[in-house]
Amino acid sequence: MGQPHDESEGPVAEAEAKAARMRSDEEPLGQPGRPLNRRSPFYIGMTATAGVAVTYALAQAVVATRDALVLIGVAFFLAVGLEPVTSWLVRHRFPRWAAVTTVLVTVVLVVAGFLTVVITPLVDQSTQFFSRSPDLLRSLEDKSSVLGQLNVRFHLQDRVEQFVQDRQEALFNGLLGAGRMVFSAVTSTLVVLTLMAYFLAELPRIRQVLYRLVPHSRRPRAILIGDEIFAKIGGYVIGNLLVSVVAGVTTFVWLLAWEVPYAVLLSIVVAVLDLIPAVGSTIAGVAVSLVALTVSPAAAIATAVFFVLYQAVENYLVVPRVMGRVVQIPDLVTVVAVLVGGSLLGVVGALVSIPLAAALLLIFRAVVAPRLDAM
Repeated sequence: MGQPHDESEGPVAEAEAKAARMRSDEEPLGQPGRPLNRRSPFYIGMTATAGVAVTYALAQAVVATRDALVLIGVAFFLAVGLEPVTSWLVRHRFPRWAAVTTVLVTVVLVVAGFLTVVITPLVDQSTQFFSRSPDLLRSLEDKSSVLGQLNVRFHLQDRVEQFVQDRQEALFNGLLGAGRMVFSAVTSTLVVLTLMAYFLAELPRIRQVLYRLVPHSRRPRAILIGDEIFAKIGGYVIGNLLVSVVAGVTTFVWLLAWEVPYAVLLSIVVAVLDLIPAVGSTIAGVAVSLVALTVSPAAAIATAVFFVLYQAVENYLVVPRVMGRVVQIPDLVTVVAVLVGGSLLGVVGALVSIPLAAALLLIFRAVVAPRLDAM
């Protein structure tokens, strides 16, 4: 009969004893062993198979979590954009936590103030619209008025009533959809603000982790390039906000001078749309000019000319002074980046396209081009 098995001896016990000898205060997990033979056929086959499987799984995961990844990306982008302000406070003897808290409280107050300013005019203007509804209805029934003549000629009232009757269910679903959209927007804003707070607080550690992924021999230059990219993103975010504020204030003054209704609301719309590079100010100008048409054709024409001139001044004077030295990318690259980013991710893609294009252009100039020239 065989001898009984003694668990205190054997390959595992031998390995445990060797592991105990390898442990030290400097290396509690022991020193790394020799790397695997990368020329082994087994290693090459397993690596290739695992690479294909991991790539496919990552692609499926990105597609499935696209919305969440967009929110995470926006939060990280905003955190990097606010990092220069946080670093400035830290350099002026603010503890890191106090600097982050100050920046976040300021952002929350600005967002809350923006929502307060937007919601109040919306409620007032909706009330004005419903209070004027009887007058509009009487104008439709009055054949001597312009609306009445249009109603007689095109049967506007009958068409609207028929449209509402035929699409009651669609309108109801549309109202529910609008409610869901508002709830989704509020939820997304809260998620972005929460993630931005965490990213901003942990940004120095995230920076260290990202640079640890670069090989030791290339890490110093990666730090220089990475910090330059972070600086470009931060400068772009702050500069774009300043340009949008200037656009909103200038529009508000113009609308007050021409007595265009809803000046506060329209100025906020202009400031928000002006955040979208290249095309945002044009869309805002068209919308405001249409509203100015309710005052008079002269006001609409003057407003359209104002936006054309302001866009020229913004593109050739304001933007180059505020962001030109930070981003430093050609105009053609700007337009192409906005079009591609907008096609891929909509408004979010258009907003982040310029700093991403600046980062790629910096990597091309600092890394790719010198290697190509050396070949």
